[in-house]
Amino acid sequence: MLDTKLRAVIKTDGGNFIPYDRYGEPVAGMSWLPLSGERLNGQFECFLLSMEPGSRSLPHEHTGYEEFLVMDGEFIDYDGTRYASGDFVSYSPGSRHSSHTPNGCTLLVMLRGNNRPLSEAEIEANS
Repeated sequence: MLDTKLRAVIKTDGGNFIPYDRYGEPVAGMSWLPLSGERLNGQFECFLLSMEPGSRSLPHEHTGYEEFLVMDGEFIDYDGTRYASGDFVSYSPGSRHSSHTPNGCTLLVMLRGNNRPLSEAEIEANS
């Protein structure tokens, strides 16, 4: 028999997204819906990430694996690589990037470890 006290259901089709504030201040044009795991615990998190048209992620380094599935729209990485609906991407620990979306997108993100924002000096050194 199913014990419903051990099940969690989150409705993803409503207005439950909150400003994407994982680095302190909210990132313009980005919002998220935590699904499972504990925020910033360094172990595992799963969340939906919504990016409005023209929005851009902050440059960051992955301290653990970050994987995502593009649910809809298009996502373009710093090197020009385009990811479309249905693409699955895995970043290894130590990888660095930032991304943008011309027309908006939704990602299902699975994160192990925390992302570390890059300083201006680190961004310039990698340019």
